[in-house]
Amino acid sequence: MKKRRRNVNVTFRMSSEESKELNIRVMLSGLTKQDYIIKRLSCREIEVIGNPRVYKALRNQMTQIYDELKRIYDGDEITEEQLFTLQLIAQTLQGLKGEK
Repeated sequence: MKKRRRNVNVTFRMSSEESKELNIRVMLSGLTKQDYIIKRLSCREIEVIGNPRVYKALRNQMTQIYDELKRIYDGDEITEEQLFTLQLIAQTLQGLKGEK
């Protein structure tokens, strides 16, 4: 079996919002950032396999969402970024349960 060599570096620029979104997606996927980007660029589906790292990322994101929901309850509005994170978590949880 041939050894896979990754000796080519690819760099690109992102806004801080795009970087934050990418980091959330990577955390919830359970993959490394490199593997996540390669799969997305090659149009392969991201399959989330439950493991302690994914569980911890989901727990941390849900804690942040809970704090934001308490803030919203006090009269503030939900931001697009928060809505995006909620949708991503819902998709991840549905995928872990095997639902479409």
